Amino acid sequence: MADKAREDEAIHAVVERLKNAFSATHSPAEVEAAVAKAHDSFADRPVRDFVPVLVERKARTLLSAPSS
Repeated sequence: MADKAREDEAIHAVVERLKNAFSATHSPAEVEAAVAKAHDSFADRPVRDFVPVLVERKARTLLSAPSS
């Protein structure tokens, strides 16, 4: 349970960092959606230690992609 709480805290911190980093180009809801999408892609991974780092990288990629 402590690992889940620690991961949730780290993901919350990712959301806050990305909201600040992308505030000029994306709404908070868009940032939250990108982080949720990235986080969901790692749901079935048994090793959770690096999930927040990987989520942040993937969400940054999603948010940096040109919109069509």
